[in-house]
Amino acid sequence: MVLRVQHFEIVEAASASEALQAFEGLSLDIAIVDIFLQGKSGVDLILAMRERRPGLPVIAISGMTALDFVSSSPGLCNVVCLRKPFRPNQLLRAIETARKSVRPSVAGCGEGASA
Repeated sequence: MVLRVQHFEIVEAASASEALQAFEGLSLDIAIVDIFLQGKSGVDLILAMRERRPGLPVIAISGMTALDFVSSSPGLCNVVCLRKPFRPNQLLRAIETARKSVRPSVAGCGEGASA
């Protein structure tokens, strides 16, 4: 509801495979992915999305586990983590942070940067 009020167009998916199908057919500006999904983990989903679009801003959310592992995992750099429950303003700040943290020209995590 918060995102709709802020005029975001929302695409929801009930599972990782449904999310990947939607991702293939749309040009998304950002992905908000729960770490615990049906079928595949949210980490696997993020990796699959980033493989197709390395500069995609991503927010990982979870209410079941600490998300400390995300920043040190290969392929998950610049993923913004948000622990449930969160407040609307925390979500909006996470979106802003995620948008600023990646660039479309980024080829992958951990690779050398060029000037």
